[in-house]
Amino acid sequence: MKSILKNFRVFAAEEDGVALTEYLILLGLLVGGVIATVGLAGESLDGAWSSWSTFWGGLPGPGGGGDTGGDTGGTGGTGGTGGTG
Repeated sequence: MKSILKNFRVFAAEEDGVALTEYLILLGLLVGGVIATVGLAGESLDGAWSSWSTFWGGLPGPGGGGDTGGDTGGTGGTGGTGGTG
């Protein structure tokens, strides 16, 4: 137990240890704040993301819009010409 206390005192006496501890506390507070905010506003965020998804999904593509895929109707082939045999 004494060695743990001794190591803690040495760590606390160094400036690097104190600065690291401060940054870790700030990081923990920021992460906790983000988690709490997302947790409290989760339903609103879900609605906002769905709205954006619908908006972006309805825009035309880079080709200028319209349906460019699928069957175009075509003629289906030239048929046979018979033999000369």
